[in-house]
Amino acid sequence: MNDTTIELSRIDHPVSLVCQRAAGAGVLILALLGSVRADDKVFSGPQPGERITPFKAVELRGESAGKERDIIAENKGAPTTLVFVHGVERSMAPLMSVLDEYGKERKDVLKTEFVFLSADRLSSQQRLPLVAQSLRLQAPISLSVDGAEGPGNYGLNKECLLTVVVARENKVAANFPLVQPGMADAPKIIAAIAKVIGDTNPPAAETLRERRGLGGRMEPGKAMERREAASRPKVDLPGAAPTDEKLIGLLRRFIQKSNDDATVDKVLAEVGDYVRGNEDLTKQAVGGWTRVLHLKYGTEYAQKAGQTWLEKLKK
Repeated sequence: MNDTTIELSRIDHPVSLVCQRAAGAGVLILALLGSVRADDKVFSGPQPGERITPFKAVELRGESAGKERDIIAENKGAPTTLVFVHGVERSMAPLMSVLDEYGKERKDVLKTEFVFLSADRLSSQQRLPLVAQSLRLQAPISLSVDGAEGPGNYGLNKECLLTVVVARENKVAANFPLVQPGMADAPKIIAAIAKVIGDTNPPAAETLRERRGLGGRMEPGKAMERREAASRPKVDLPGAAPTDEKLIGLLRRFIQKSNDDATVDKVLAEVGDYVRGNEDLTKQAVGGWTRVLHLKYGTEYAQKAGQTWLEKLKK
């Protein structure tokens, strides 16, 4: 895959699924992850026992590419796995492939849908089919018409790169909000899907990986990484991602496209108060804001105010 990965440690755009192209090549999409503690309960999407309601999405491949569809209405209450995708990292590619493989093998009794969420509809319609091709996804892929937030009444959490909803008769049987999705999540999700479709002997997650050709022992994302390595041009970005959790959270708040001017000013003031008198934190803040401003993340006002604030912080 001829993709350029823009590395920001764990930091990238919070709402756009597809990053801007660099050096004339495509970009592997990443997502912003905030500082969520392991013991925090995360909620995303309709919960078990609740009903899934109709929503519109744009088909991204095939003869119907570009046309809107109502996934819930089409599936007519059949057992369904809805995989809402806020962003893609190499480490989550094996999990997505495993869910896709199980859906393919049980397609006679199971509907599997990958629904991408993005603020940039036009760009995403052009690029997401290439992402799906790189991941070798065979299930239908679509783009929510409701932007980065997804269907309004679904309550999807942007902290989660993946939200997997398993339903039958349009009622949620299981819900998996995944902030850092990986192969460790595969067994419990496969088990939940198997229960819904009455599969008493589902294949192990590693078996599904092998059937897909990823290899049972390969590290998450390693196959994709190897394919990229030979042709991926090197991208040197200014600045550096902070390592301090509070700074990561503040940076994440700063680049939200939904921010008004007052919110931007408030975040910058909080950062200034937090790093004042601490050389290490100040250096991290300078590095983080240098990088996101270089990549032009956030609102137009955030770009202007952030640049002025950064110059003062450097002094």
